[in-house]
Amino acid sequence: MEILVAVLALAGALLAAVAAGALIKRLRDEPEGWLIAWTVAVASLCLSLAVIAIGYLMGFGTVTFRIYQVTGSLLAPLWLAVGLVQLLAEKAPPRFLSWLFGIALTIVSAAIMIFDPLKSTEMTKVLPAGSVFWGIIPGYLLIGVHVIAVLVMLAMLAVAVVKWRSGDEYDTDNLHAVVVVVPSAMALVGAMRFAVPPFFTTALLAVAAAAVWYTVLRPLAPYDDEDEDDFAPDRDQRPSRREDRSQGREEPMRHREERPMYRDERQQSPMPAGHRAEPGPAADLPPAPQRRASGLGDLVAEYRAGDREVDYAARMAPPPDAGPSTGYIMNGAPAAPPQGGPAQAPPQRPDYAMPGTGAVYPGAELFSPSQPQPQVQAQPQPGSGKPSPSIYGMLTVFTIVDGAGEAFDRLAEATVEAVRRGEPDTLVYACHAVKSAPLQRIVYELYRDEVAYRDHQRQPHVERFLNERQPMVLATNVIELNVNAAKVVPLPTVMF
Repeated sequence: MEILVAVLALAGALLAAVAAGALIKRLRDEPEGWLIAWTVAVASLCLSLAVIAIGYLMGFGTVTFRIYQVTGSLLAPLWLAVGLVQLLAEKAPPRFLSWLFGIALTIVSAAIMIFDPLKSTEMTKVLPAGSVFWGIIPGYLLIGVHVIAVLVMLAMLAVAVVKWRSGDEYDTDNLHAVVVVVPSAMALVGAMRFAVPPFFTTALLAVAAAAVWYTVLRPLAPYDDEDEDDFAPDRDQRPSRREDRSQGREEPMRHREERPMYRDERQQSPMPAGHRAEPGPAADLPPAPQRRASGLGDLVAEYRAGDREVDYAARMAPPPDAGPSTGYIMNGAPAAPPQGGPAQAPPQRPDYAMPGTGAVYPGAELFSPSQPQPQVQAQPQPGSGKPSPSIYGMLTVFTIVDGAGEAFDRLAEATVEAVRRGEPDTLVYACHAVKSAPLQRIVYELYRDEVAYRDHQRQPHVERFLNERQPMVLATNVIELNVNAAKVVPLPTVMF
């Protein structure tokens, strides 16, 4: 049995050494607090298992006993608990307090356990129990450390569950890590605290190291490292996982905070206590039309449109009546001819004309073919069939949460309808489902130019689409497009 325990301890020490190496390697790329704390814990487990193997082969002494107790009974549970706090805490104060508490308790406890005299120095090749050899102060000190570690682990398990219920993929990954680490660490505390056979104590030390290794080596979160180039020159400059997540959470709030407050919002905002609203001339005026807030598209469009000449005066002119979007282009009946003059087709602006890839039919020819219509001579379309270089395109691939497909589709359908009715400079705005990937949606967008894209980003229905889709989306991939060649005709629609 002694040889079996020694072999198990050697195997566990080798496993813990490999896990410590993996932690150190990852710590170089991602200097996170929880990685540092768990590196200390796994290194302690490695040293404790190595001492157990030496003790079963050569016999235990005061030095090996103290090393085994300090590393396995003190450092490993304590720093596993500190690592959980570092992993789940998003604010600096709790992380700083956990560091301060862990370092202070480690220094004080290790000093006491190293220099306090033992009750007895007679030891054999059997794993010595701490309660038999420690004095009053080290014994109660270890009890306090174990109680604190267990309470912290249980509290972090509850925090992880609460965050997971209303969180994202990072919270799911954190819950997975906590569920793996907490039971193994609590079993380790039980093995060091109570009378457990040496074989099981050694096995639980190795299991704790294996649990940390598994937690660190598994993928952190879905799509976290997808489409990343490990050999990119800016790989070392990427934000850490915590910074990337905090930026993603703060971006919508920053967008709302920077949005200007309009007059109707000021009237509805509560006044501080002790202040009275002063009447002003604006109270008698009719309510002003709601202004749209600027979005990220403003920055992109202003930058890209700065090198191009845009005919803003022409863009401010109202577009021609394009008729209802039913899949056909209906310009209505020809305009009434002047007295004694021939019938003329309604004038069209060149930049709003349809591309020369399809036919334009008057609405009367579609729905009233029996009525004679005056012959209209077709006007030649200006320019060639090559698309304008100012057309701005974008392809967005959404990976949605399982079960959120119908809600996302309803939101996208309402957004497309609003775009169709109120954005004449949005040439194409289509939402696609992927047959081979039910959890993916693709939005394809074409705009007359980047100023049109900027106007699109300002629309309230676009802001609503951006805000309401966030809890439904796991990942987003945006691709900017240039149109080299195209044929665009109205899509057929369902006729009720």
